[in-house]
Amino acid sequence: MSELQRAWARSKLGLPGDGFHEANEEEEHDQVAELPEHVDDDSSSASSVSSTGTIIPSPNQKLFARPQGVTRGRSLEQIPWTTYFERELYLSPEEKPGVTYHAYLTSPGAKGPLFVMHHGAGSSGLSFAVVGSEVRKGLPAAGVLSVDCRGHGSTVCPEGSDLDLRLDTLSADLNSIIELTKAEMHWQELPPIVLVGHSLGGAVVTDLAKTGKLGTSLLAYAVLDVVEGSAMDALQSMQTYLSTRPGGFASLQDGIDWHIRTRTIRNAVSARSSVPALLVLDEAADAARPWRWRTNLAATQPFWEDWFVGLSKKFLEGRGGKLLLLAGTDRLDTELTIGQMQGKYALQVFPEAGHFIHEDLPERTAISLVDFYRRNDRSTLVLPPKVSDLLAQGKKV
Repeated sequence: MSELQRAWARSKLGLPGDGFHEANEEEEHDQVAELPEHVDDDSSSASSVSSTGTIIPSPNQKLFARPQGVTRGRSLEQIPWTTYFERELYLSPEEKPGVTYHAYLTSPGAKGPLFVMHHGAGSSGLSFAVVGSEVRKGLPAAGVLSVDCRGHGSTVCPEGSDLDLRLDTLSADLNSIIELTKAEMHWQELPPIVLVGHSLGGAVVTDLAKTGKLGTSLLAYAVLDVVEGSAMDALQSMQTYLSTRPGGFASLQDGIDWHIRTRTIRNAVSARSSVPALLVLDEAADAARPWRWRTNLAATQPFWEDWFVGLSKKFLEGRGGKLLLLAGTDRLDTELTIGQMQGKYALQVFPEAGHFIHEDLPERTAISLVDFYRRNDRSTLVLPPKVSDLLAQGKKV
């Protein structure tokens, strides 16, 4: 016991200066001494005295016991899509018989933007469920349209046809979904659009932005964790990665748990929202693991290079504001590094996130997207008056 503690104890117990010794201290460590009465003293010295000692609780007091009624472990229950979106759409283009696009929609408010979101390979529109909800918290007038790419989610292609995942096809699909949504919702014109794409989706939104098909409706586009150089390098090890994934799961909860344990998705709420759409119950499969992957990623290999070749150049050349969100600066290739130094696009890095930035850090991703929209919002621009108008008003120029 320190000299300061002994002095305090003597004054509290009324003992003379030599009446309190170390030998009188309690030696039994399985007992907790009675705490002194609280003294209402705001002085720093009083608080310092009361905090000089460390009280070690005895094991039989169970101070850290789990309260009764608290569930052990984390919840792995599915979170339904209705938590995040107001409706789901099934859209059938006349020029593509047998194709039915599926998408999730929350309509924008008056003059609000529409964030059109395209997921990566193997994912679904629910990959953007949580981040879309967070975007609307920061920008309540915003709408969110999150699509299921063909061969993914609930989008249906003609039976017996070969899977066509060429970049041109996916880009045309996304444009069709936007136009069909406009017709379905009876919008007079398209709202201001911000395209957002993750991985493969980043290549798709970049290609659509480069084509100019959306005209003046397109404000800007954001690409999440994909650049040409690193994407091409990663393709070399993709088959190895796919071979390490389990072929199926005993239940949806097992699938959610695997994504969290392997840190494929580092946010449990995101995993509970998006993973169930990645799996489908296959009664003909192994009875021990009947929940199989909805999309056969290995079968998409013939299209991998087509997705990413020329991506950096297209990203820099497309019209509209540009945002690149990465999980690490090491992903930047030479072309994008030069472009970033020239100020051709905005760059933000989240080193604590994995590949699924928007699912790992939905709140921070949403803040970046909302700020990005506000920087590119044309309705807030105040243009200077024209010289001809000033002259007509008789003002000197």
